[in-house]
Amino acid sequence: MKKAIYPNLFKPMKLNGLRLKNRITMAPLYLGYAGSGGTVSPLLLYHYKLMAQSGAAMIVVENASITAGGSGSPRTIRCDHNRYLPGLEKLAVAIKDQKSLACLQLNHAGRFAHVPVPAAPSAVAAFKRTPRALLKKEIATIANQFANAALRAKNVGFDLVELHGGTGYLLAQFVSPRTNTRTDSYGGPLSNRIRFPLEVLKRVQDQVGDYPIGYRFLADEWLPDGLQLKESAMLAQALGENGVAYISTMGGTYESFYLPEVVKKSKKPGYMVSLAAAVKKNVKVPVIAAGRISTPARAESILKAKKADLIGLARVLWVDPQWPQKARKGQDRGILYCSPKCDACMQLVMQGKPAFCPRWSREKRAVYRELFQ
Repeated sequence: MKKAIYPNLFKPMKLNGLRLKNRITMAPLYLGYAGSGGTVSPLLLYHYKLMAQSGAAMIVVENASITAGGSGSPRTIRCDHNRYLPGLEKLAVAIKDQKSLACLQLNHAGRFAHVPVPAAPSAVAAFKRTPRALLKKEIATIANQFANAALRAKNVGFDLVELHGGTGYLLAQFVSPRTNTRTDSYGGPLSNRIRFPLEVLKRVQDQVGDYPIGYRFLADEWLPDGLQLKESAMLAQALGENGVAYISTMGGTYESFYLPEVVKKSKKPGYMVSLAAAVKKNVKVPVIAAGRISTPARAESILKAKKADLIGLARVLWVDPQWPQKARKGQDRGILYCSPKCDACMQLVMQGKPAFCPRWSREKRAVYRELFQ
């Protein structure tokens, strides 16, 4: 039998009773492909079918809103009402038909929500808008909304869900000392600031029963007065002890992504792997590493060094959906790589437009444009 070129990358593993056929996952990536109002559009279905056809073991569908007031944009997927279920079911089927696990990421954008007056832990301004501070009864309501959205995802066939505690969204806003200045039981010391994410996890578990729940984890805001590893590691440990299926680690928020030092950092290969490695030292559950892990050789080395248990590919897989197939065959030179000098996709998304990659063929871009509504 021919020896595997990347044995760790293509080794199966068990995840809360689910079988991952390899260690490659698609990390959540917002591209603006949902229909207006958060529906599952033909382009979204086409995109995720293509991602699942890649051969990745698990596809994490990005950023589904648990409430209208927590939606990040008009083209963010919605999971806050049963009217969205037919589309979500088609999405789960499109992924699972390609023999990949289908995961739906659930989110409340908090102070980044696309509403006139967003709600957040505290009235801390973001991009010249100041959110109102949530009342305690509203915090309990949001935890229930997460739970109800998770049950909808389970009922339409998603294999698991992921709670979005990354990118500076609501769950992370409660944990950060920068965005949480509350003086009640949800603010102040770290034990209070992590209360809400843990309550959400517990409420979701109560609602869905024996069903895997992952967590997108903000390890470091990369801001001087923001959340840093020393504190986030304690949340990671608590999440592991309270039954999350995995922790998907990332760094940075919308307020740090464009800082010169972060822009420079983000151009380097594997720039978030050290965060995953630090988190892994504090937990017993699987950890996903992401952040410009462009080459199969780098992915293999991360797994071999036990810096992470799984690899998360976002733009890497979007640019070349055949990345896993080429990696398995050792055709690394044939992979279409995302250029660190290019941010065309991000610029389009920030303008409220669907993302297209300049490296794609003209024919592929035409297909995406035709499917966009």
